[in-house]
Amino acid sequence: MAKPAYFSRHIVLAGSILFGVLLALGIHIIIQRFDLNLADLWKSDAPGLIPARAALAWWLIAGVAFLAGFIAASLMHGAVSGQIPLRLRQFLIAVGIIMLMAAGQAASAPSSIPTLSGVLAAVAALCLGAVMSFCGAQFALRRA
Repeated sequence: MAKPAYFSRHIVLAGSILFGVLLALGIHIIIQRFDLNLADLWKSDAPGLIPARAALAWWLIAGVAFLAGFIAASLMHGAVSGQIPLRLRQFLIAVGIIMLMAAGQAASAPSSIPTLSGVLAAVAALCLGAVMSFCGAQFALRRA
């Protein structure tokens, strides 16, 4: 009986990080429309619960990136040997396409935040997404 084939660890990590970063940026774009913005931390003139809203945005982005890295690494680890059912693959592709469509639609609307704050928030979301998806992928690979 032949041993099942698997992707190399580096390919799984790279794919998981890429997927986690894309999903983190998509979530960052979508939650800006719900007034949850990372750039609120740099506003000094706004009263209210801005640090709590910014913290919620950080946690949402970090949690989504961690889960995306974990799920992508788990799926890539078992994909080569044919352990993923066809229906699950089709469902995941459909969810990914819907997520990217929602992010594209949200990104096309005019932004209410200043350009520099928006760029800094996007870079922070990118870095946070990369680190958290790497952690999720490492966790999944150690479990497998």
